[in-house]
Amino acid sequence: MQATVSAKRRIGQLEVSLTGLGCNNFGWRIDEAASQRVVDAALDAGINFFDTADIYDKGRSEEFLGRALGKRRREVAIATKFGMKFDDTHFGARPEYVRQSCEDSLRRLGTDYIDLYQIHQPDPDTPLADTLGALEQLKQAGKVREIGCSNFSAAQIREAAGKFVSVQNHYSLFHREPEAEVLPECERQRLAFLPYFPLANGLLTGKYRQGQPLPKGSRGDAGWGPKMFTGENLAKVERLIEFASARGHSLLQLAFSWLAARSAVASVIAGATTPEQVRANASAPQWQLAAQELAEIDRLMA
Repeated sequence: MQATVSAKRRIGQLEVSLTGLGCNNFGWRIDEAASQRVVDAALDAGINFFDTADIYDKGRSEEFLGRALGKRRREVAIATKFGMKFDDTHFGARPEYVRQSCEDSLRRLGTDYIDLYQIHQPDPDTPLADTLGALEQLKQAGKVREIGCSNFSAAQIREAAGKFVSVQNHYSLFHREPEAEVLPECERQRLAFLPYFPLANGLLTGKYRQGQPLPKGSRGDAGWGPKMFTGENLAKVERLIEFASARGHSLLQLAFSWLAARSAVASVIAGATTPEQVRANASAPQWQLAAQELAEIDRLMA
């Protein structure tokens, strides 16, 4: 029997699966047929939250996702983003560009509304109030259901004055910067937090082990090695594997469940290149970590 996502959490008015599918691999890492298989596996596993962006392979991720969902589009919540450099003339968060980007994403996705439209990064050249005004107009027109941000600081989130329902930032056992200010701000404002890179570029999948060569074709083998796959980090991975296995769980389950233990976390966004990865991710956040287990994890990571 296939394990599926059972838990649902909220992003504003949206009810989403605790595991979300990050579609950043579509196009540049896997072709359209493989992307279709990943989306089908996600739907079969109960995943209903799909996160993409206009810049992912210059729009092809959105195109692949829209075609893969097809007639099942209304069963899911689609999140996409704008604002990072698409090309030399398409970037930023000016009101006219926000409107144009939304129309472009709607066309690529083959839909008439976006469930969660996110500013991909702050635009220092555009007042946030101007961007928010354009996004509110898109909401009123029914083209966008909810508004979120990505890569924003706590101060920038406060500046938005309650217009956002979500914050998508880098967060994992190996990257805990949001704990200082952003997560507390999300909890204070009751905003949904969406962690990206939850598996630390594959470090928390369990396929990278101390004293073993990096798997061929993996992210580590492709050049991430010196940055993430250090002796110190791999030693921490071994401690986490031992901790999880002693309790009948995998490292992958630990990585997801640790994030899910945060009340602000609404959906853990993880990419996948195969149906097998999707199924593993879908069933991962089912370990209810106790307070003493969370404290022990902190000690192991120190």
